[in-house]
Amino acid sequence: MLDQVVNKVKTHRPRQLAAAARAEAAVLVPMTRTESPEIILTLRASGLSTHSGEVAFPGGHQDATDPDLIYTALREAEEEIGLAPGLVEVVGPMSQLVSLHGVKVTPIVGIVPSFLEYKANEAEIASVFSVPLDFFANDPRSITHRIDYLGESWYVPSYFFQGYKIWGLTAVMIVELINVIYGLNIDLRVPPAQLTERE
Repeated sequence: MLDQVVNKVKTHRPRQLAAAARAEAAVLVPMTRTESPEIILTLRASGLSTHSGEVAFPGGHQDATDPDLIYTALREAEEEIGLAPGLVEVVGPMSQLVSLHGVKVTPIVGIVPSFLEYKANEAEIASVFSVPLDFFANDPRSITHRIDYLGESWYVPSYFFQGYKIWGLTAVMIVELINVIYGLNIDLRVPPAQLTERE
């Protein structure tokens, strides 16, 4: 399974956004080196100026001194959850997205050892947790949020896992990942059979 994941991500052609954004950011999408991979997620600390109390992949804004976005993702992951860059096997990028704050975000998929103990930076991260990748394979959404952005409607799933709500940009990234890995065709531009919530 892990070899399949790596090969499919490496051969995937992610969408690159040509439009300028007010800032760029990168997140690391860490997956465990196990036969049934899990993804590592964080719960952001309450009281942060943006996305407080939300589930997210570790990551943040690109610094002027960062040589590239892979470096940004690895640097931020080390700062937020104590993940040493040398322990990450970088696989490749997924499609770029623009956040509601106008920031262009590039997800970077990386493979990490399964036995790591993460150390959350308490100023930014409330907790670190993992979710089996195959949890998302059957699209177990509890709610669908309709988000109108730049003249288009997006129908973004919201997942609940062990008390955590996974939604928004993070859910969009996960949908692309499982579409690629499992050969699914979850289209976020098409409303699901039952639309349960509007944002």
